[in-house]
Amino acid sequence: MPAARKTAGPAAAVAVALSLSLVLTGCGGAATAQSGGSGGGAEVKTIRYQGSPNNVSLVEVAEDLGFLGDVKLEWVSNTTSGPQSIQSVATDQTDIGGAFTGAVIKLIEAGAPVQAVINYYGEDKETFTGYYVEEGSPIRTARDLIGKKVAVNTLGAHHEAIINTHLKNSGLTPEEIKQVQLVVVPPNETEVALRKKQVDVGTLGGVLQDRALAEGGVRALFTDVGVIGGPFDAGQYVLRKDFLAKNPETSRTVVTGIAKAIEWERTTPREQVIAKFEEIIAKRGRNESTETLKYWKSVGVASPGGRLQDQDFTRWADYLTSAGIITGDLDTEKLYTNEFNLLETPAPSATSKG
Repeated sequence: MPAARKTAGPAAAVAVALSLSLVLTGCGGAATAQSGGSGGGAEVKTIRYQGSPNNVSLVEVAEDLGFLGDVKLEWVSNTTSGPQSIQSVATDQTDIGGAFTGAVIKLIEAGAPVQAVINYYGEDKETFTGYYVEEGSPIRTARDLIGKKVAVNTLGAHHEAIINTHLKNSGLTPEEIKQVQLVVVPPNETEVALRKKQVDVGTLGGVLQDRALAEGGVRALFTDVGVIGGPFDAGQYVLRKDFLAKNPETSRTVVTGIAKAIEWERTTPREQVIAKFEEIIAKRGRNESTETLKYWKSVGVASPGGRLQDQDFTRWADYLTSAGIITGDLDTEKLYTNEFNLLETPAPSATSKG
C-alpha cells in the first residue's frame, strides 16, 4: 500500500538528526577511506553512488564514455528518492547524489555540509512530468483534487512542489491544499496504481509517461512545464564540502565529465543514446529491464553543460517559504558552485571504453 502523506519536521530537528548521523558515520571506516588531497595524501579515484533501476544516470554515461578518466564508479545501491540520495551523500554513505532543488536547499539549510555542483535534470518540451488521471475520470480541475489521492515518488521534493504550486495558482487555500493527499508510490509502479484505481492521480515522467500514453486510457491534468514554464532545470548533483576540499582534481574530473555527458546526450542522435543506455544496463548486470528506454527523448537539462545559476534556486522560493523550509531570502552563494565544472565547449567528443 502507498505510504500516507507525512508532515515534515522543522529544520532544526533535521539538523540535529543529521548532525548525529554525521557523527556516527564519521566513526566508521567509510570516512577514513575517503581521505584526500588537501591533507597531503593522494586524491580518491573511486566515487560511491546510488543508481536507479531500469535507468542510466549521467554519471554512469560519463564513465562509460571515458569522460571520467581514471576515476571509477562504485555502485552502492539503488534509490528512487532524491532526498534519500543526497542524505546518503551528507552522511558519507556515498560521494555523489542528486535531488530536486528544493530538497537540496532544505538539506543545506538544515546544516548539511554539501554543495550543489551541477544541474543533472530538468524539463523541456520533450522531457517533462505530467500528472495523469484515467481518461474517464471526473477530475478536471485543481479543485477536483480536494480529498483525492495523488501518487508521487517521494514527499518534500519536485512533485510536491509542483502540485502545491499548481493548487495555489488555481486559487485553493492552504487548508484546501492540505486536503489533497499525496501518497508515495515507486515510479515504476505508478501507472499500475492509477489503472487499478489505488490512486486518483499518477505522477509520470520521462519514459514511464510515454509508456503510459502509448498504452492509452490516461490524460494529463497538468504538467510541470505548464505550471512553471520552461525549459528549466530542477535538480542538482551534490558533493560533500570536505570531499571537494580534499579531492579537488577528482571533483573537477567528475563534474566536468557529467557536463560532457549532458552535452553528449544533447547532441548525439537519439537512437545512439538509447543504444548506449541499453549497453550500460546490460554490462552492469542488475537484472533490469530496458523496455522503457525506447521512449527516451532528451537529456532535459536546460543550461549548457549543466552550469548553475541563482535562478535555479530562487525559482522555488515561494514554495519553500510556504512550506516553512526558508524564512528569508536565499543565500545562493552557500548553495552552489561552478568551480568544478570546466566544460567550455558544448559538444565534447566521446571515447567509448568498449
